[in-house]
Amino acid sequence: MKKKILILSGGISKERLISLDTGNQVAKELKKNGYKIKIFEPDKFLSSNIKKFKPDVIFNALHGQFGEDGYIQSILETHKIPYTHSGVLASSIAMDKEISKKFFIKNKIITPKFFVYNYDYKSFELIKKIKSKLKFPVVIKPLNEGSSVNVFICNKSNLVQKINLLKNYKKIMIEQFIGGREIQVAIMGNKKLGAIELKPKRAFYDYQAKYSTNAKTKHIIPVDLPNKKLNQVLNIAHKAHNIIGCSGVTRSDFKYYKGKFYLLEINTQPGMTKLSLVPEIASYKGISFLKLIEWILKDASKKK
Repeated sequence: MKKKILILSGGISKERLISLDTGNQVAKELKKNGYKIKIFEPDKFLSSNIKKFKPDVIFNALHGQFGEDGYIQSILETHKIPYTHSGVLASSIAMDKEISKKFFIKNKIITPKFFVYNYDYKSFELIKKIKSKLKFPVVIKPLNEGSSVNVFICNKSNLVQKINLLKNYKKIMIEQFIGGREIQVAIMGNKKLGAIELKPKRAFYDYQAKYSTNAKTKHIIPVDLPNKKLNQVLNIAHKAHNIIGCSGVTRSDFKYYKGKFYLLEINTQPGMTKLSLVPEIASYKGISFLKLIEWILKDASKKK
């Protein structure tokens, strides 16, 4: 008998639409194959809906704040029902770009230089600090958003303008800009699933490049790297997955520049849409979308 699966999607983050797309596509695939499916929003009725439906597994298709930062995971823990992807601590670490970078640095994983800015000094002082510590151009981003939401590449002339767009965040990260190639690596439990290279038409692989069919980002698989280098980036992603304590599937974002891999961040709940990278990597490795979803559900059940 096929299991009852509750899919959590939507939410209140800026990635709501992506989450709805992920949830709907996962539901469609599972329904075709005989699973009993319910899709719920993480609203005030969530706990009563979980108790009423009594799912075997909860598929967490939420993205962004409250969905992959440990918050919803802490609620799900109280129901003692297996749920997909990483747990409370790993989710919160991975979502916080400052904390996760400290884990990378401590474990000798190369990541772009950075500092955190909380609007505590004037713009000319900030420019002076960037020049001394990072040099222009730099990347500015919120500490706890995903999908490249509100991420900007800045030079001296547009820095203040772009920072003003992020005024609603208490703190932001200012990071060294690394040029080079965009490489993404998928980890599936203890398996180094594979890598894919992205060639966006835009300045970098931002929100539009990820989710708009008009962005025309080129996906290259297999990645044109020597075996030694390919194994190196797979090993780094696997190491990051383990040191943060991740479960299920993760996707790590790298820049490859002058022979070095720079780990930008690790995503504990990668998208499962038609444009998503983990399903594409899995497909190249002979794992269908359904088989990938079923593996994620089975992996969640092991953690009960």
